[in-house]
Amino acid sequence: MADEAVIIELIEGGIPIRFDIVNADIPKGTLLKIVDPKKAAKTAADNDPFAGIAAEEIVSGDGATTIVAWTKGIFDLTSGAGVTAGEKVSIKATNRYAKIDATDDLFSNIGVALETSIGAAEIDAVFVGWGS
Repeated sequence: MADEAVIIELIEGGIPIRFDIVNADIPKGTLLKIVDPKKAAKTAADNDPFAGIAAEEIVSGDGATTIVAWTKGIFDLTSGAGVTAGEKVSIKATNRYAKIDATDDLFSNIGVALETSIGAAEIDAVFVGWGS
């Protein structure tokens, strides 16, 4: 998978949360969505409800049934559109974020952009779990 998140700094230990998972490949740094009570999977589309960032790699068929997700920290993330520093951001596509707009559900919010992104596919710092 492309565009995985990279840790810059974990705040308060990253506040890890353990979720059950579906049997699938999940690279470390993948943005995760909530798909069932206390279950997580890879993000896939705009408005996916944000669960956190995969803290470990899961390989399909390895027998793993849970994954740890970071929920608070500063991460380099890949933009899906232009964003101004200080704006709240949400999931826009697989491992991509963009500025929150009127159509976004509350739980798709990731956090706050710490850098201005001129356009799609730029790597910028985002404070995950803050202001969302």
